[in-house]
Amino acid sequence: MAMRIRNLASRRTMMMNSSPISGLRSMSSSWWKNVEPAPKDPILGVTEAFLADPSPDKVNVGVGAYRDDNGKPVVLDCVREAERRIAGTSFMEYLPMGGSVKMVEETLKLAYGDNSEFVKDKRIAAVQSLSGTGACRLFADFQKRFCPGSQIYIPVPTWSNHHNIWRDAQVPQKTYHYYHPETKGLDFKGLMDDVKNAPEGSFFLLHACAHNPTGVDPTEEQWREISQLFKAKNHFAFFDMAYQGFASGDPARDAKSIRIFLEDGHHIGISQSYAKNMGLYGQRVGCLSVLCENEKQAVTVKSQLQQLARPMYSNPPLHGAQIVSTILGDPELKSLWLKEVKIMADRIIGMRTTLRESLEKLGSPLSWEHVTKQIGMFCYSGLTPEQVDRLTSEYHIYMTRNGRISMAGVTTGNVGYLANAIHEVTKSS
Repeated sequence: MAMRIRNLASRRTMMMNSSPISGLRSMSSSWWKNVEPAPKDPILGVTEAFLADPSPDKVNVGVGAYRDDNGKPVVLDCVREAERRIAGTSFMEYLPMGGSVKMVEETLKLAYGDNSEFVKDKRIAAVQSLSGTGACRLFADFQKRFCPGSQIYIPVPTWSNHHNIWRDAQVPQKTYHYYHPETKGLDFKGLMDDVKNAPEGSFFLLHACAHNPTGVDPTEEQWREISQLFKAKNHFAFFDMAYQGFASGDPARDAKSIRIFLEDGHHIGISQSYAKNMGLYGQRVGCLSVLCENEKQAVTVKSQLQQLARPMYSNPPLHGAQIVSTILGDPELKSLWLKEVKIMADRIIGMRTTLRESLEKLGSPLSWEHVTKQIGMFCYSGLTPEQVDRLTSEYHIYMTRNGRISMAGVTTGNVGYLANAIHEVTKSS
């Protein structure tokens, strides 16, 4: 009897193991077995390492987010007032696929000019985007869908996410010369040669101002030469403008490259973001615009941009767009914003001067002129990966291994310590 029971149990177990349910369990457990951990983001990984360091002397100059002179995050007064006004409303409905019409209108005036004929003639196809990253991705997908045989020329170096964006949109990438390591400035000749040698009608990604990561921008005269060569070659310029106002403290000055291309008759694309210049990092609010031949074409292009956005995220978030449209649509708040963005820019410019002077006072044998020649949030220091490693291991100073210093993390309280550490790891160079 006991033997019969054991045989029945054994048979039942075999039937269960060979059943469709058992096979499904086996199959489902293996669906993701080939997935490997993604490589750490080179920028966000710096913050993770910084947070894990218990040293009281640690300094984070890795991440591109503004800090005041006490190293604290800042919420602008104009943003606080805008939020106070918004709090009186209870609108929680979906935005259209193209986003807030008012926010987009104000954003276009910021890029193209308050009295832009292109805005008045409704020749610009524009949609609210998920900050600058979302604007770049939407355009990359638009490029892939409607110019399927094209490629994108990206500067060396560039913000690392640019490569990810166009790669995932399956747009082939080429590079063009931009930074000159020896001079720590612009490789203008190399840039112009690459623009000239690119096939006619190529797409180029350009940083409108405060180039990330180098802080190296062409001069106004160089922008004019670049524009003329683009016109001769019939290239398409796509501007990523993440730092308008934040670079020099003057939004019009920071948009000069775009205005030059517009004066020369180019049809361009622009990515805009309010992460840096309004401190709306977590709100993810931006705009993608494409200048078209006429109003009819602009309507068509906008419809396709919305069609691309629909399966991605359906429609953009509301709150950040309300903040931006409230600030830019009110003369008093806009004036306050212009003052505050200049304060942020001036603090960073001041820290550049102090860092350079501190290194020179220490008797550094190297030239640090590039620290003050560069502009914007980042300083491309010229430090080697090995020197950056020493800064981290010996002095608890954190930055990306390409030597990019986020000047927003430099304060009057840590600039002396930072300068001394940089001097110690570079004095034997």
